[in-house]
Amino acid sequence: VFLNDEGSIVLIMPAKVAAKKEVKAEAPAKGAAKKAAAPAGKKAAPKDKALKAQKAIQKGTNTKGTRKIRTSVHFYRPKTLRLARKPKYARKSTPRENKMDQHAIIKFPLTTESAMKKIEDNNTLVFIVDVRANKYQIKQAVKKMYDIEAQSVNTLIRPDGKKKAYVRLTSDYDALDVANNINLI
Repeated sequence: VFLNDEGSIVLIMPAKVAAKKEVKAEAPAKGAAKKAAAPAGKKAAPKDKALKAQKAIQKGTNTKGTRKIRTSVHFYRPKTLRLARKPKYARKSTPRENKMDQHAIIKFPLTTESAMKKIEDNNTLVFIVDVRANKYQIKQAVKKMYDIEAQSVNTLIRPDGKKKAYVRLTSDYDALDVANNINLI
């Protein structure tokens, strides 16, 4: 099968097969008029098919695509799919317990003269606390241990390396009463 210069399809076949086809074409069948109209539409399809095949052969299958023009000298690695971890078993048998509980945060209350003055005058309790504890943790620890509400917490680290916390109580609580309850005075 190939196309000639005029664009029509040319079939090359052996002489015996060609002779048989000519004999069949001379003897028309009963529905010849109906069949004559149908092949006209069908002949267009093989011609288009042959044209497509010819173009594919001329073009070739391994055509080189155009390369993307790079506008930047920097190369950023493309973001690829990163799946979440799905471990087959837990690496730790039990979850780690929190070592900074209220007993570890608040070490002891201070009973110096200046601390007693703070209790009487400013409604403030003074504690020595863990150096790693922050103000929020100190506030929560005081609430859990002594059932009192702290208004504010001020901290400082003493020259000996210990952290001191000034816990000012709300007006609902009296620092003297709390100090008596925890045997401070």
